[in-house]
Amino acid sequence: MATDEVYMDIPSVEKMAQQFENFGEVLDGISKAVEVIANTLKATAFFSMGMTYAAAQYMEKLAPRVKKAAVKMRELSKDLKDAIRAYRDGDLTGSRHFV
Repeated sequence: MATDEVYMDIPSVEKMAQQFENFGEVLDGISKAVEVIANTLKATAFFSMGMTYAAAQYMEKLAPRVKKAAVKMRELSKDLKDAIRAYRDGDLTGSRHFV
């Protein structure tokens, strides 16, 4: 009877975790920029006779979604780091992530 083995290329997974972390930081920056743009558009809506208000509304809906994606990227990074730690420690519960 064959035994199931779990193998992890730890340096590759560490690199992937770091990339998710970096992408989360980038998305946080984008979220903040979108919020600034939305506030600017709302502030200029009076001068543009309301023309920028629709764009401001769109930006306000976009910002929380980008922020949520940033949180998800950081969560994925943490999950990968936890899996690496479990693999290194020989924890059998960590192997469930890779079945």
